[in-house]
Amino acid sequence: MELQALKFQNPQLLHFLWGVVVLIVFFYLVFKWKDQLLNRFGQIEMVKKMMPGYSRSRAVWKSILFIIAYIFLVIAVANPQLGTKIEEVKREGIDIIIALDVSMSMKAEDITPNRLEKAKHEIAGLIDLLQGDRVGLVAFAGMAHIQCPLTLDYSAAKLFLSMMNTDIIPRPGTAIGAAIEKAMKAFNQKERKHKVLILITDGEDHETDPVAAAEEAAKEGVKIYTIGLGSEHGVPIPIYDKYGTQTGFKKDRQGNVVTTKLDVGTLQKIAYMTGGKYYISSAGETELNEIFNEINQMEKKELTSRQFSQYEDQFQIFIILALATLAVETFLPVRRKRITV
Repeated sequence: MELQALKFQNPQLLHFLWGVVVLIVFFYLVFKWKDQLLNRFGQIEMVKKMMPGYSRSRAVWKSILFIIAYIFLVIAVANPQLGTKIEEVKREGIDIIIALDVSMSMKAEDITPNRLEKAKHEIAGLIDLLQGDRVGLVAFAGMAHIQCPLTLDYSAAKLFLSMMNTDIIPRPGTAIGAAIEKAMKAFNQKERKHKVLILITDGEDHETDPVAAAEEAAKEGVKIYTIGLGSEHGVPIPIYDKYGTQTGFKKDRQGNVVTTKLDVGTLQKIAYMTGGKYYISSAGETELNEIFNEINQMEKKELTSRQFSQYEDQFQIFIILALATLAVETFLPVRRKRITV
């Protein structure tokens, strides 16, 4: 599919085109100054007769050519790029959804720097390992939403990952069941294989039924790997002000400090039901490497990415035009050749 869309890599440099106005004013003042000088020697018509061959029109054209060359140079520096075509990228791989818990408890600092940043660092590392698999992101707390749909654009996926924080889900909680259901909707509903869900959480689900959701996922051919963050014994959840300074710990209505603890049993059941595995997050981040190795051994399918535009630099054309214009300006004589009889 052909596409002829023109854009500039450095559009801010096009402001230098205002220099055309400056050059026009400059050349106008130069010609006016020359006329004033000639008037000092006498009448203009008489002085012109004393300058045989001089062509004012050629002098004007030389100025015009210089301005045109300047315009071409500015355009070249701004680097125009022409969209040549839209392509579809086809690769062999599987579909991977990573569901990340972004509840307040993920701010707990029993893992350096905190649970959420540790998890995001691990996910970014996994994305860097992928070669042909489509990846998507689901964020969840008391509810879930698709942060990034399945894509082969790993840079875009990592950009969406960087924006995931504890503020993007307004409802508090840890709805693991909702995360599984949302991930199932992101997969191809017509397939019963080539689908992997990596679920990363640190808490207990008191709102949904994650085991029942896992049963439905297994029927849809989704294999779930679960990764647990934090402690089974519970740790307090730090509270920060708008300046990033810790002001205390989260408390319930009775004033008791709320602790978050890992529900290992539920995460193990979820993984077991779908043919996946449960892992505890480690300092060496070996769990995602092991999951990646298992994914590599799975049967692949042909995947097609979204369409994207390719742009080719066109600055060379305008540099050539500028040099050609300057060459014509340089070799265009101000004086006409006199024909003698």
